[in-house]
Parts: sequence; structure tokens; C-alpha cells
Amino acid sequence: MKTLIKNSHILTMDDKRTEYSDGYLIIEDNAILEIGSYDQLVQKETEFDKVIDGDQTIAIPGMINTHTHIGMIPFRSLGDDCPDRLRRILFPLEIACMTKELAYHSGKYAIAEMQLAGITTFVDMYYFEDTLAQATDEMKSRAILGETVVDFPTCDTLIAHGGIDYAEKFIPKWLNHELITPAIAPHAPNTNDPEAIKEAAALAEKYGIPLIMHVAEMDYELNYFRKKYNTTPIGFLQSLKVLNPRFIAAHCIHLSDQDLQILKEEGVGVAHCIGANTKSAKGVARIKDMLELAIPVGLGTDGPSSGNTLDLFTQMKLTANFHKTTLHDRSVFPAKEIFAMATIEGAKVLNMANQIGSLEVGKRADIVLVETSSVNMFPIFDPYAALVYSANASNVQDVFINGTSVVRNKQLVNNNLSDLRSNLAAEMTDFSKKARELI
Repeated sequence: MKTLIKNSHILTMDDKRTEYSDGYLIIEDNAILEIGSYDQLVQKETEFDKVIDGDQTIAIPGMINTHTHIGMIPFRSLGDDCPDRLRRILFPLEIACMTKELAYHSGKYAIAEMQLAGITTFVDMYYFEDTLAQATDEMKSRAILGETVVDFPTCDTLIAHGGIDYAEKFIPKWLNHELITPAIAPHAPNTNDPEAIKEAAALAEKYGIPLIMHVAEMDYELNYFRKKYNTTPIGFLQSLKVLNPRFIAAHCIHLSDQDLQILKEEGVGVAHCIGANTKSAKGVARIKDMLELAIPVGLGTDGPSSGNTLDLFTQMKLTANFHKTTLHDRSVFPAKEIFAMATIEGAKVLNMANQIGSLEVGKRADIVLVETSSVNMFPIFDPYAALVYSANASNVQDVFINGTSVVRNKQLVNNNLSDLRSNLAAEMTDFSKKARELI
């Protein structure tokens, strides 16, 4: 099947950052067949199975959320201003109330939220990942899904480090899926013993899959490794020989100069979650230094309880505002550079830049059309600036994932958002009751 998208300002995000002010895209099945200026289109429109008039939209690559927890929608707005919320509220609630069914409905709702915001690929770290893979498959999104490994009993395995055995079954089941990449996700260096981390890394090596971990996120994490091992979390992980280009390090807020060199040498990609990090008063990561060292950096929302929103428009604005303020330099992090972190640079973090992250012939047809007719989108002198500083998730008009239309005219194509919300709300009854007791 051939689809023509016309009348869009196309931002390809290829190496040359090619743009077509009046461009067209041809999708054939799941791939981009052709791209260019509309006046160069040879085929007649009647020769296509479907023609979509972009109507002065901005066509962009599908955005990539490099770190989130889609099973945690029920936790959104819960204890947001509470000190030590993780151990006082989140961990206890997960043990008491998180179920396979609740994770499933949360996952579908979270994916819907991301699709409506133009996110076509996401990296997840949570429990019940086999169930979340089912939800992802049904929603037709692209994802890397990592089963969590941690040193205490969890809601899906009921034993410490049970995620390793879970992953042994989960990974082979989804290994050859067109859109889903299974992964393993040790929670953090300080919430797993060294042997468990090495065992998880061996599993990732065996299957050639990503290893996902929260790294250098907490102050007490740094103190722990300084006192016990006389090193940093990054130095500790290097000593275990688990760092490599398949390692996705979330947060990386507290890094030394030596840590930065290690990340560069090992080829580690970083998921930068500015919204969650600043909301929790943890700090602003050294992203400028990372980029100067050519360390791959993508944007992440973190979970819906940590950053509250699952859209990258919010993250792009926050990235600009916090880094410019921290560095006292309005000129750093220009819009084009920030937008790259939401697209092609995120793809590099995932080692998927040969498939996604830019609009190029042969790549997967993950395409987003952003409308420019809303009040906040006029005038546009610079489309990158409009996307980073002016736009929001409500401006996303159409979304294609792997050539399949999942959002059309700001509505889900294959799902009803009201139904997804009702299903989740019905499954949250016990959770909500317990949550009110804790707060």
C-alpha cells in the first residue's frame, strides 16, 4: 500500500538537517519510500492508495521517549510534594496493590497518551513487562521493554532479584517482534548486589539486548559508593565490566569529569529526564559536557508519577529553560539541538538510528504531523523554535508508527481514549483506597 503525505514543512533530521518547506513523503507499507519537494513529485496523486493533505503541518520524525515507567499511571499526582516519596509511598503501594491487570490497563493508557503527543518509540522499565509487551503490541507502538531487577521482593516475582528469572522467560518470547525489543533493567547500582548486576548483564549479552539502569540519580547513591568502594556509581559499573553501547543510563545527574570520560569510552547512551529530575530537586545533569564529548543523549519523561506528563514537548521546553539558566547563557542549547535529542539523538541512545529518528528513504515510517493552525502556532519564523518553545502535545494532528496510522485528526485511530480511561479507573479501586490511607 502506498500513501502520499503532501503540503507539509518537512524536518528530516538527517545528517544535513535537510528541510522541505513544501514537501511530500511517500510511505510504502512500513517504510519511507520517497521524500522531497512537492514540485519534484513525479507520480500522479491518483496513483496512490491514500493521499493525506498535510494542510501546512510540520512533518517530523516520531519522537523517542528514552526513559519511562508506563505501568505507573495510577501513581500520577500522588504525594508529589512528599519527601522520600519513593520509599514512603511508591514502593509500598507497588507491593500491596500493583497487579498484572492494573499494569496492563495503565500501560495502554500511557501509550495512548504518548501516541497523542507524537511519541512513536519509548523505553520502559517496570514490572510485569510481559503484560506490558502485550499492551504495547495491541497499541501498535515501538518500544524497548525492560524487566526490573531489584534487591527486594517485587509485585510480579515476590522475591529479591526475581526479575532475572522473569526476564529469562520474557526475553525469548518477544525477541523477534517487529516493534518490541525486550530488555533487562537492574533498578540502580545501589539497589542490586554486584552479582545480580553481572547476571543481568550476562543475560543482555547473551541475547544482544539493551541493559537499562537508573544511574547517578541520587545524592545518597554517590555517598554509598564513595564510602563502600571509593568510587562513583559509573566507576563501579565499569569495574563490573557491564558498560557498553547497549547500556541505557537514565538520569546521570551527578557525574565527575572521569565519569564523563568513562561514558564516552564505553559508548553508553544517556536518557535525560529534566522534568522529573528538577521536580524532585535532584539537580541538572551535565548534558552540555556530554554532548561536547559526543556521548549520545536523548530525552525521557520518566514515569507519570515522577514527571507527571508523558510528552516530550514539555521536556524540550524544560531542557531549554533549565540548562540556559544553569549555564547563564541564552545561546546554548538552540532549538534545533534540543529537538534532535527528542528524535535522532534519542535513536542513537537506543542504537536504532538506522531505523528511526529521522525521515529518510528506507527508514521505518514513524511520522508525526504537527498542526500550525492553533492560536499558539502563529507566526512561525523558525519551525524548530516553534516546536520547542511554542508547541505542546495538543498540536499533534497525525501519527504513523511503522506505516500504520495510530492518530488521525488528534484522535486515536484504533482505540477509544474514554474506554481506556474507564478500564484503568475500574482496575484502580483497591489501589486508590490504599493510596488514600498512605497520604
